Amino acid sequence: MAERTATIGSRVGLHARPAAIFAEAAGEAGLDVTIAKVGEPADEAMDASSILSLMSLGAEYGQQVVLRAEGPGADEALAKLVTVLETDHDAE
Repeated sequence: MAERTATIGSRVGLHARPAAIFAEAAGEAGLDVTIAKVGEPADEAMDASSILSLMSLGAEYGQQVVLRAEGPGADEALAKLVTVLETDHDAE
């Protein structure tokens, strides 16, 4: 299973617009991608393609999260998703 850690880059955290952008990217990955806050048990990981799951995660600016996926291309998909999470989608 591939795993990557990312730091939330949007100033408002993983809410509304940043969550929608990330959920869409996770869905397009073609893999089951999960997300959890660093330090939380793996069994509490949520579906990264679900905007409701992302918003209920409550990840704030600067907080670290763990992404996990399994299957062909998982490493490449997670690398792209890390870039999405670490971008400030609320910058003007």
